Amino acid sequence: MSVFSSLLRQSAAFCIIFFAVFSFANAQEEHTPKATEHASEEHPSEKKENISDVILHHVMDDHIWHLWDGHYGTIYLPVIAYTSEGLKLFSSHNFYDDHHHATKEYEGLKLDHGHIVEVSTGKSAFDLSITKNVAMLFINAILLLLIFTAVARGYKKNAGKAPSGIQSFFEPIIIFVRDEVVKPNIGHHYAKFMPYMLTLFFFILFGNLLGLLPGAGNLTGNIAVTLVLAVLTFIITNANGNKAYWGHIFWTPGVPLPLRVVILPVEILGIFTKPISLTLRLFVAITAGHIVLLSLIGLAFIFQSYWVGLGSSLMVLFINLIELLVAGIQAYVFTLFSSLYIGMAIAEHDDHH
Repeated sequence: MSVFSSLLRQSAAFCIIFFAVFSFANAQEEHTPKATEHASEEHPSEKKENISDVILHHVMDDHIWHLWDGHYGTIYLPVIAYTSEGLKLFSSHNFYDDHHHATKEYEGLKLDHGHIVEVSTGKSAFDLSITKNVAMLFINAILLLLIFTAVARGYKKNAGKAPSGIQSFFEPIIIFVRDEVVKPNIGHHYAKFMPYMLTLFFFILFGNLLGLLPGAGNLTGNIAVTLVLAVLTFIITNANGNKAYWGHIFWTPGVPLPLRVVILPVEILGIFTKPISLTLRLFVAITAGHIVLLSLIGLAFIFQSYWVGLGSSLMVLFINLIELLVAGIQAYVFTLFSSLYIGMAIAEHDDHH
C-alpha cells in the first residue's frame, strides 16, 4: 500500500505540474498581440497538427532525444551508418537545423522519415545508430543489472535470515512470478526456464514504467522490441519441444489422413501466430496508452482554456494510474503466455492419451 500511495502522490504531482504548464501557456496566449490571435484563428489546424507531431515524435523512434525546449533540452545521439563508402560515425546534430528539423545533408547522407539514406543513390544505409529507443534499452538494461545485482548480494548477505532492503521489495514479486506464473504452466521443469522468465518479466515491467516518465522513450511500445521478445520465446519454445509436441503438430494418431492433411497447415500456422500475438498485444497496449495520455495533455494547448486544462489534467491523472496498472499487467500477461507456450511444448503425455 505504501508503494501504491507513493505512485499516487507522484502521479498527482505530475498532473499538477502539467496543469501549471497549461495555465502558464494560456496566460501567455492571453497577453499576445491581437495580430497573433487573428493569425491563430485563421489557421486553427496548425496547432492540432503540431500536437499530432508531438505525439508521433514521442511514440516513434528518432535520432535525437528532445526532452524540453531550449539549448540544453535536446540530446543529439550518435549516428553509426554503414554505407557504400564504408562505416560512418558522427553526431546526429549534423542532420538538424536550429529548430530540430532534419533538413541537412552530411557526408553524403540525409534523414528521410527517420531513415538514413545515401543522397547519391537514394538507397537506405545500414543503420546501427544509437537511437532514442536504443538509448532507453541501455538505460533499462543497466537499471536491471544494478538493481538485481544488489538483490543477489542481499540474498548472499541474508542467507538463512529474513530479507531486508531492496531484497525485501523484490522477493515477493519474484516468488509471485515463480509460484503463480511459471511453475503452474511449465510444470516440474520450471527451474530451467526461471532465469529467462524473470528477465522477461522485469525487462517489460521496467520498460513500461520508464516509458511513463516525461520525456522518456517508448521502448516497449516499439514493435521491433516486442518482436524480438516474442521471437526469443518462439525459439525457446520450439527448441525445447518434445516428441509429443511435434507429433501433435505433424501427426496425431487416430486422426484420419484426409482430415490430417486439412489440419496440418493450421497447426503449422499456429506455431507462428503465437509470437505474432505476443508482439502485437504488448505493442498496441503500450502505444495506445501513450497516445491517449498525450492527446489529453494536448487538449489544453489546442483549446487554450483553463477549464479544459483542469479537466484534461484530472483525466491524465486517472489514465496515468490506469497505465501504472497496465504496465504490470502487460509484463504479467507476456510472461504468462510465454510460460504457457513453453509448458505446452515440454508437457509429457502418456502413450494411451
